[in-house]
Amino acid sequence: MEAERKITLKGIEPMLIFGVQDSHLRKIESFFTHTNIIARGNNLTLKGEEDDVKQIEKIFAELMFLVNQNGDLHEKDVDTVLKLMLSKPLHQESEPSLPLVDSEDIIVATKNDAVRARTPGQRKMVCESKQNDIVFAIGPAGTGKTYTAVAIAVAAMKHKEVNKIVLARPAVEAGESLGFLPGDLAQKIDPYLRPLYDALQDMLTSEKLKLYIEKKIIEIVPLAYMRGRTLNNAFIILDEAQNATSMQMKMCLTRLGMNSKAIITGDVTQIDLPNKRDSGLSEVQNLLQDIKGISFVYLNKSDVVRHKLVRDIIEAYDRFHGQKAKLEKKDNNEH
Repeated sequence: MEAERKITLKGIEPMLIFGVQDSHLRKIESFFTHTNIIARGNNLTLKGEEDDVKQIEKIFAELMFLVNQNGDLHEKDVDTVLKLMLSKPLHQESEPSLPLVDSEDIIVATKNDAVRARTPGQRKMVCESKQNDIVFAIGPAGTGKTYTAVAIAVAAMKHKEVNKIVLARPAVEAGESLGFLPGDLAQKIDPYLRPLYDALQDMLTSEKLKLYIEKKIIEIVPLAYMRGRTLNNAFIILDEAQNATSMQMKMCLTRLGMNSKAIITGDVTQIDLPNKRDSGLSEVQNLLQDIKGISFVYLNKSDVVRHKLVRDIIEAYDRFHGQKAKLEKKDNNEH
């Protein structure tokens, strides 16, 4: 059956995907003899057999992901994606540069596309959340912890596994006092909760999200607002958990009611509490490590899905803090 699809390259230099003189397009086209790939500006039109067109769409999705992750695309990357997608030997063999994204990696269908588990760490989050009621996802910025957690919760609600979602963040005053921010309490805490709204807006239509919030099917609240509640048939997400104190962490975890699940996300290298030793996320790793039904997933720089420089920045900070720790240890030994 004949099919036609259009692909628009948003925020990507077309030549990166097309290749010099459309060399990448011609290489892809050579594997699909009954399908044409037509490039116009930043648009691609695929014409051919239905199955081939679907396969080519997946190939271009992978290539665009690589460009967004690395800022570039080389011929060996195209060969790798083709090799993985088609399982055919190519003239130039190369090792896979990324885990292949397929239908099994889709967490939840969204209003525009689908949210997928893109990295090993994100895939482990999905897997562990299916097998455990509480999952801790710990790792640096840019690894998609919050976004993946929200997608898992939205998927659970869509599949009627839970009746509501509660997303919470500690409203830690990192460098500025809430009292000096303009507006009422809701306006003052909104900046702390904005990343959770942003994630939800990618996954639900604005009308549906507004309805869910009005009916409290989805609640986005400061952590302190959860005190005294028991949440049944709910999916709880505690984001930025490194800024929850020990007592706040205990309070949040003990809100879990019947048929409820929780994902706790955080980065222990970005604690904003006055005393970093007060972080409940640092404490809980030893305290709850061996309890059945609780899982810890550790993401690292290989899971970074933001700009390619984010990974380099994380590595630079890791080296700096490692050297600083060595110097402090040396000074302590000398004294």
